[in-house]
Amino acid sequence: MTQPKHARDTDNGRYYSDPAGGPDLVSVTNVLNTSVNKTRSLMPWAVKLTLEWIFDHRMEVARRALTDREALTKQLKQIHIDARDTAADLGTLIHKAAEHRFLGAPFAVEKAVAPYLAQLEAFLGFWGVDIDKHVEAAEITCLHRRLGYAGTADLMIWLPTGPGRSLELWLIDFKTSATRSAKDVYPENTQQLAALRYCETVLLPDDSEQPMPHIQRTGVLNLRAKSHALVEMPAGRDAHKAFRGALINALWHHDAPSSYPALLAPDQPVPARWRNFRKVA
Repeated sequence: MTQPKHARDTDNGRYYSDPAGGPDLVSVTNVLNTSVNKTRSLMPWAVKLTLEWIFDHRMEVARRALTDREALTKQLKQIHIDARDTAADLGTLIHKAAEHRFLGAPFAVEKAVAPYLAQLEAFLGFWGVDIDKHVEAAEITCLHRRLGYAGTADLMIWLPTGPGRSLELWLIDFKTSATRSAKDVYPENTQQLAALRYCETVLLPDDSEQPMPHIQRTGVLNLRAKSHALVEMPAGRDAHKAFRGALINALWHHDAPSSYPALLAPDQPVPARWRNFRKVA
């Protein structure tokens, strides 16, 4: 994940500071990370990754299970965490490279990023995109002060998807993965796009503001090392309503105390039926 200009990490996840001086705004991804249970998809992935490592190192595992069990257990528990962090770091590099590409800024293409950037170029070529003419914005911060959230839109772009190949303004979010199919998306991707789509304002690089552009269509651009796919997502008002519910839930969790005082019973005679029990205990 990239680090937008006004974003900062807190104990409760990412928040945006408001350049106009208002209250901090919770990030869209923070809301979804707090409110959406991803265990169903992430746990099988973590188990699969760990099992594959065990199978590939079975002789070492058998030996260390007898001689180095504690350290082996610690290493096995760390495998999926390291893989997740590596994937996140790669995703950040890809997003940054894409941002530089759209802004026309020079950048060095790292070896791990090059295949994904090539798929982005293929996407632009297939759709006949002229960056100077068709890219409305890239990595732009969107604010919804009234509801108290903010987020960063990866790309606003005009694509010829309307009647007679007329141009329509798309809001697109990039998703990267080394393992998932280019056609795969998560349901919460729709809420993420809807949250951004229905923001009130966008921040320009000088922190001046403009009304949020009228977005006609939304989608996820999945970038893989050898393929890509633009998957349209139905990020309408119903998805935004669902996001608002997730927002309320996330803010409640962020404000909730981490502990509560125990309630002590008043001094009372111990009931006769408990006396023997208390003596034994």
